[in-house]
Amino acid sequence: MLNGILPAVKNMKNFEKLLKSEHEYIVFLESRLSQIGDLVAYAKRANKKVLVHADLIQGLKADEYGVEFLIRNVHVDGIISTRGAAISIAKKNKIIAIQRLFALDSHALNHNLKMINKVRPDYIEVLPGVVPAVIQEVAETTSLPVIAGGLIKTKEDVQQALDGGAVAITTSRAELWEL
Repeated sequence: MLNGILPAVKNMKNFEKLLKSEHEYIVFLESRLSQIGDLVAYAKRANKKVLVHADLIQGLKADEYGVEFLIRNVHVDGIISTRGAAISIAKKNKIIAIQRLFALDSHALNHNLKMINKVRPDYIEVLPGVVPAVIQEVAETTSLPVIAGGLIKTKEDVQQALDGGAVAITTSRAELWEL
C-alpha cells in the first residue's frame, strides 16, 4: 500500500539522493523514452520500486502499446496517467494503476469521477493536492485511496492533505521528502 511521501524525480541530482534514501518508491514525472529504461533499471538495482507518469514521457504515446512497453520492456511497478485506457492496461497487467485527476472545476471533477468509477484504478492522484475538501470528496465518492499532488510546498500543505483523507503525497520538493 502506498502511503506517506512519494518522492517525484525531476533531476538527476535528486535521483541520486533518492537512491540512497529509505523511500521504497520513486515517481518519475518527466523523462524521455531513450532514458526511462536505464533510469528504472538503475533504481531497481538500488531496490526501489518505480512509478512512471506515462503521459509525461517524451517520445511515448500513453496508449495501450506505450503502456505495454513500459510494463514489459522497462519493468515499471506502476503507471500514473490521466487516461482511462492506460489505467485499464496497468490493472490488466497487475501493476499499480494511479489515475491522475485534475480538480479544475466541478464539471471536470464530476466527469473524472464518472470515468474513475468505470475504470476503478488502485489509487487516484488529485491535483492540486492543497484542497482538502476535494480530496475528501473524491475519497468518499469513489471509496478508493487518494494521493495528493501538485502545489504542495510546505509541511502544512502535506498535513492538510493528509487530514483531508490523502493516504500519500507526491512531491518533487526534496525538502519535503523526509517528513
